[in-house]
Amino acid sequence: MSDTVTVPLHAVAHGRAGDKGNRSNISLIPYIAEAFPYLVDQVSEARVLELFRHKGATTVMRYELPNVLAMNFVIDNALEGGVNSALTQDLHGKTLSFMLLGEIEVTVPKSCIPAGSRYL
Repeated sequence: MSDTVTVPLHAVAHGRAGDKGNRSNISLIPYIAEAFPYLVDQVSEARVLELFRHKGATTVMRYELPNVLAMNFVIDNALEGGVNSALTQDLHGKTLSFMLLGEIEVTVPKSCIPAGSRYL
């Protein structure tokens, strides 16, 4: 039996998001501190850009915040011109954070998943 498991990002982390103009800002925070280095290794700018490319995203900058065990992704041109001008309903950053948490998978030790999770 393996000590690692591949799970959706939401199994090991939560997100906070915001938006300004045509820029989305998504923070990624692991539930368990030991998961942070695995997220740093696996949730890259390139992976996030690929996820949001269909929305028109052109660049992603990742800022690592090791003192608070978080990462912040700034995604340019992902909001179809901005939340006030886009034709898509509920295109705010919080919606995109759910997309990030649900679509990207990571491989982590089982010890990085909170107790009681259905992924254990």
